[in-house]
Amino acid sequence: MRLGLRLPQRVGTDLRHDVTAVARAAEQAGFDSLWAWERLLFPVSPRSSLTPGEPWPPAYRQAADPLVVLTAAAVVTERVRLGTSVLIAGLHRPLQLARSMATLDQVSGGRFVAGLGTGWAVDEFDAVGADVTRRGRLLDETLDVLRAAWGPDPVSYRGPHTLIDDAYVLPKPAGRIPVLLGGDVDPTATSGPRARVLDRIARRADGWLPIPSAPGRAGAERLRTAWDAIHQAAAAAGRDPSAMELVVVGNVAFSDSPAGPGRSAFSGTRAQVLDDVAAAADAGADELILDLHLQDWWRDTAQMLDEALEIRALATAAGVRRRNDGGAPGPVPWWDGAHDDVAGTADGRTRDEAGR
Repeated sequence: MRLGLRLPQRVGTDLRHDVTAVARAAEQAGFDSLWAWERLLFPVSPRSSLTPGEPWPPAYRQAADPLVVLTAAAVVTERVRLGTSVLIAGLHRPLQLARSMATLDQVSGGRFVAGLGTGWAVDEFDAVGADVTRRGRLLDETLDVLRAAWGPDPVSYRGPHTLIDDAYVLPKPAGRIPVLLGGDVDPTATSGPRARVLDRIARRADGWLPIPSAPGRAGAERLRTAWDAIHQAAAAAGRDPSAMELVVVGNVAFSDSPAGPGRSAFSGTRAQVLDDVAAAADAGADELILDLHLQDWWRDTAQMLDEALEIRALATAAGVRRRNDGGAPGPVPWWDGAHDDVAGTADGRTRDEAGR
């Protein structure tokens, strides 16, 4: 299982120096990828929240522009993949986004990974004049435009909000950009938003970017069940499930004493967090993104980087195991140093209003 790291973007970050310093250090330490996320604004009295009626977490106050942050990282690295996890499609003009991503892929030498989601924050959609109830359709149109704009010139495309009439759209990506999608997947859902999220990932994405909530073995089983359901749906749609990748996002929240039975994934002591790293590997994750700068324990970027390097070293030393292709626990080490590219193509279209 590969290991990625979220780059510093929050309040308290020295954007001029910290982003490039962390990017260099992470690549030198052996991380496989660097990631950035998106938060457009921080409402004082939000119209929607992760916890209804509650303010947003203080760490949401600033998330520096993800594509600019990744570009800074690109110019000081040579090997690591550079991805968004996630960028909210409905907050962007699709064609402008396609060109920005293609430019970043060129600057990085073909290392960019486009992680997209529908979003959930009413305040952010209002700020850009977009309809949050149509966020699923906005994501679908973005996927359509990316495929058209990154394809051969001249490009022609007509959609609800985008018209390209026999035009050259440059630059093109340096290579094929993998497109991963976030979202909550419920394998038991036969209709509604979560069923549509599963269908979109299975038909259109090169992989899934889940954020597990349950820790340990229970979390691994839920993740594996959902991933199996995505594979089955992809195969039913005529796609090759083995070409898709599972990239798990771990929002790390440390505590001095062990967290109780109701803890969230990647929370608690270092030992508990390492158990969740092992659980992600056992669930079949191809990659795990460590996010260590969204929690209250964060003090500065140097502290965040030290913790990331320690987690990597401890997990490597422990030889965390994952399941092999036969489904039984196998001897594959958690840190295998692989740098495989994603193959396959996203085809098929859906039109819905599903949210994450």
